[in-house]
Amino acid sequence: MAQTKQEILALLSQADTEPRHRFGQNFMIDQNLVRIVADAGLIVAGDVVIEVGPGTGTLTEELLQRASRVIAVEIDRDLAGMLRQTLAGNANFVLIEGDALSGKHALNPSLAEVIGQVRSAGAPVKLVANLPYNIASPLAIELLMAGVDLLAFTVQKEVADRLKAPAGGDDFGPLSVVAQLLARVEILRTLPPQAFWPAPKIDSALVRLTRVDRLGSTAHHFSIFVHKVFAYRRKTLRKAIAQAGYDPAIATNCRLDITLRPEQFSPDQWLAMYSALRAMSPEESAP
Repeated sequence: MAQTKQEILALLSQADTEPRHRFGQNFMIDQNLVRIVADAGLIVAGDVVIEVGPGTGTLTEELLQRASRVIAVEIDRDLAGMLRQTLAGNANFVLIEGDALSGKHALNPSLAEVIGQVRSAGAPVKLVANLPYNIASPLAIELLMAGVDLLAFTVQKEVADRLKAPAGGDDFGPLSVVAQLLARVEILRTLPPQAFWPAPKIDSALVRLTRVDRLGSTAHHFSIFVHKVFAYRRKTLRKAIAQAGYDPAIATNCRLDITLRPEQFSPDQWLAMYSALRAMSPEESAP
């Protein structure tokens, strides 16, 4: 059964700790939400589930009832110690203590190794988590690139909007382009601040990303290309591509209107531009 706010407070007190802003900690205190997040993971027998930021373990306990194994990644030393004590008797629970990311664009090596092992064994691997808000965007992309089949997680509503944004809007950017070429993006519901403690100052959203990878081994280099050009998003596409250090011919070769701005082009058009770049300059785009 999901933990109440009082139970979470008691566990934090026993561990002599409190929510740490630098780790983006906001604990789920809506017991229905815990089940809803778990349901969003579409967990079936045999699934291996990753949970980043398990906190006091309220979602972890729900996941352990559904998955064959739960790999939890916790950066907070005090909470990691508490989880070892409270869940040590569960053979299906594995704890990785540390940051889920080893850099802005790299997974924790231990986490990456586990994902590789699970995929090699042919088992489905999913992320189901109340993600720490400060790492949600880069982590989601890195997990998709690593081959995680499905991600169901809570995140700031503004990040959810960017993941799902269509071309042409203010929310559309590199995150939108890369995410939509790696996965089918769904915003399942909006969550009020009161569903968490401490209550964040903004709304959150429950998002599900189902991996449909159209980038393969080029994903990292494609992402670099998109980020470089979007750095000049207020310029025309021709100027943005040139100032990013590429040949504007990659756009004209795709018959794109280079007088438009970068945010006006769909993920498919960005993929076409990158394919043209690879054809023209393999050394600049090689994975």
